Amino acid sequence: MRKDKRFKELGLDAAKYGEGAEPAAVVSLLTEHPELMSRPIFVSGGRAVIGKPSEKVLELLD
Repeated sequence: MRKDKRFKELGLDAAKYGEGAEPAAVVSLLTEHPELMSRPIFVSGGRAVIGKPSEKVLELLD
């Protein structure tokens, strides 16, 4: 998760979303604010990959 300017603008506590964070809290936050996701997720045909490195996306599209 990006803890950048947008994270700070939202007034979020980095400790709450760092290592050991409740998975449900992280999922909820990323669902509400997907711009905080540090790695894009691509979904196609019932499969998904994390988009870094970009070669992973090409594998999904084959």
